[in-house]
Amino acid sequence: MTSHPEWFTTRADGSIAYAENPPKKYQDIYPVNFDNDPAGIYAEVRRVIQVWIDHGVTLFRVDNPHTKPVEFWQWLIQDVATERPDIIWLAEAFTKPAMMHTLGKIGFQQSYTYYAWRNQKWELEEYVSELAGDAAAYMRPSFWPTTHDILTPYMQYGGPTAWKLRAAVAATIVPTYGIYTGYELVEHVARPGAEEQIDNEKYEFKDRRWMDYEPGGPKEGQSLHGYLKRLNEIRRDHPALHWLRNITFHHVDDENVMCYSKAVKTGEGREDVVIVVANLDPHATRETWVHLDLPALGLEWHEGFVAHDLITGDSWHWGAHNFVRLGKDTEPVHIIELRRF
Repeated sequence: MTSHPEWFTTRADGSIAYAENPPKKYQDIYPVNFDNDPAGIYAEVRRVIQVWIDHGVTLFRVDNPHTKPVEFWQWLIQDVATERPDIIWLAEAFTKPAMMHTLGKIGFQQSYTYYAWRNQKWELEEYVSELAGDAAAYMRPSFWPTTHDILTPYMQYGGPTAWKLRAAVAATIVPTYGIYTGYELVEHVARPGAEEQIDNEKYEFKDRRWMDYEPGGPKEGQSLHGYLKRLNEIRRDHPALHWLRNITFHHVDDENVMCYSKAVKTGEGREDVVIVVANLDPHATRETWVHLDLPALGLEWHEGFVAHDLITGDSWHWGAHNFVRLGKDTEPVHIIELRRF
């Protein structure tokens, strides 16, 4: 601000205007004014980006890119790509759909999404169908159940069951998902008047004393660490979960229970089919019937298969119509590997 005061917006009293993304105010951030010296600002930002690239950074998460000129991001991403096409740009842009689509079209390879606010079955099915449709040509969604400044009422009051099922759905319904630090500890208390964790890293240094949750520690067994680790192992082992467009939704009698599958054949010709059944109601255990579209799973209508639960290790004989019991008294989600007889 001392060397280039013209790069910033000043108020009538001469003070520097802080950043705003209504209704939020960021009084510790001073936004750059691109109108006064665009060439100089472009060059300086490009120089700073190169410093981080030279230090080994290959992914940039851009906060609120929709509050800056779209033309700037298009130029910056393209200019970096001429030398480093491996660099990935993630748009943290919780804004109107048209702008989120525009950011994908001009170069951002990944995007935050509305997942945190989509909790009902019809909402999730409609939203994921949109993302896996024509938009999949230029948008790569990243699903986050919470972030440092997003803690929805669903997560505040859903208890550990909500935190398990939202992580499991995010990890299996799209190829890319994210977990905010401390998620393992179900940090569900909100700052009064805001949908974000109280005393989060924006306000203080947090010593979570991870060792207390390790075997032998005073809080052993009170962490979701093992559950998240298992989700990541499942994602690594199953290529069907690495794709976006290969999703099929199946009918479930209970409107609170969702079922979807993902199937792919690997380059070696191996068939990989994963079926997910999730009880989206974190407050109740529900019993219902799941009706599978067997041809979408690569089976004939009369065929059955072994349904192997990758979370619990249990196995059942399944066919087109299957009874499930899911919720806080058991597990909220089945993640099933289809095994032929």
